[in-house]
Amino acid sequence: MRTAHDVETVRAAEAELMARLPEGTLMQRAAAGLAAACCSLLGRGRVYGARVVLLVGSGDNGGDALYAGARLARRGAGVTAVLLGARAHGAGLAALRAAGGRVTEDPYEALAAADLVLDGVTGIGGRGGLRPEAVPVARAARGSDAVVVAVDLPSGVDADTGEVTGEALRADATVTFGTYKPGLLVDPAREYAGALRLVDIGLAATLPSVPALEALQHEDVARLLPVPGAESDKYRRGVLGVVAGSARYPGAAVLAVAGALRGGAGAVRYVGPAREAVIAAHPETLVHSGPPDKAGRVQAWVVGPGLGDGPGSEAAVAEVLASDVPVLVDADGLRALDPDALRERAAPTLLTPHAGEAAALLGTDRAAVEAGRLAAVRALAGRYGATVLLKGSTTLVCGPGGTGPVRVNPTGTPWLATAGSGDVLSGLAGSLLAGGLDPVEAASCAAYLHGLAARRAAGGTGPVTATEVADALRAAWRDVREP
Repeated sequence: MRTAHDVETVRAAEAELMARLPEGTLMQRAAAGLAAACCSLLGRGRVYGARVVLLVGSGDNGGDALYAGARLARRGAGVTAVLLGARAHGAGLAALRAAGGRVTEDPYEALAAADLVLDGVTGIGGRGGLRPEAVPVARAARGSDAVVVAVDLPSGVDADTGEVTGEALRADATVTFGTYKPGLLVDPAREYAGALRLVDIGLAATLPSVPALEALQHEDVARLLPVPGAESDKYRRGVLGVVAGSARYPGAAVLAVAGALRGGAGAVRYVGPAREAVIAAHPETLVHSGPPDKAGRVQAWVVGPGLGDGPGSEAAVAEVLASDVPVLVDADGLRALDPDALRERAAPTLLTPHAGEAAALLGTDRAAVEAGRLAAVRALAGRYGATVLLKGSTTLVCGPGGTGPVRVNPTGTPWLATAGSGDVLSGLAGSLLAGGLDPVEAASCAAYLHGLAARRAAGGTGPVTATEVADALRAAWRDVREP
């Protein structure tokens, strides 16, 4: 599992570790890992004679760049530093010069010929985008033919939130130290980070066991997914109830049921007006005309996809929420939620809004949610007392109350931006709820499998349909089980 820690936690852990080590040890470890990554990016045999430009700010981030530049210079690279801060790290600058590196007053000439640029302008304490004097240099770096490598994180992004409130320098790769920072895993900042590489500087022993963010990997999902045993029957595997679809949107019901069946549910009970379409597509589905509490035994409910906004949909949502089993609420089911009523439920609730729906639930606008995804998912989980899966370019999962680690999904792909893919995700997550996973586990595993399935269906080139995503879920399970 990848974990990320906020700036305050990282600084406290670094201070504790530095107190045990000779002065400068941590920076040298970071610089060694950074230089090794740069050698790898330049390619075997290409370090000697390579032209490397360091963009150096005032803080320790600039010191990391200077020491790494000194190591590259000793291997035969031509290294030029551009000093953009009020001061430079003195010992790092001396090391660069001793190794044959130089400082230039003309950054644009150096950047025009560069093979690799190290972005050491601002570190984890940077806020509000690049300073005005650094903007033209950053633009020249990005406009060059050089590979841009961010030192710890791209300059101009917020390390804690992933927000980009001003201009930032987009990197081809980011070499980060000790632990991932939340902004490296959450959009919009994630898009500026490029390929990620973590350098171990010995920080693990002083970091707390509970991170700010977690990102599941194959082995984590494989461990969590329910597997039937020899004595399993459909009830032990989990029966999911699905209240979805309408005369206008029958396909939403079909897709939600598809996600549930391919998500491992022992059986799916469908309640709604799209019964004929559901049975035609999935004859194994158990259908009922309603109301939900008359449909039969279930271990969890999914309500909302394609319900429309009529009075009947509000009644269906209210009836499902009155049950004593876990409930996933999506799409049209999110329109009339009462925060107080949700907080009073004895059984867990999982909400799965996209950014527009999240904005409506929070009384803000979509742009604010997309700019501050971490803040939005935590606010929703706190306000509604529910687990929240916030869909989007970075899918986030936060447990009730808005505290504890937020799960970030690493398998998302832009090809999922297609009609009906959210309905498939709802059915998939609902099946995992019915199978006994808690809402955070169900949501994060479902998002992971959903992303893998979309990548499978797209074949790297896309486009895909929601039906194709649902069909690829079997392969996604196999990918996780047999990596």
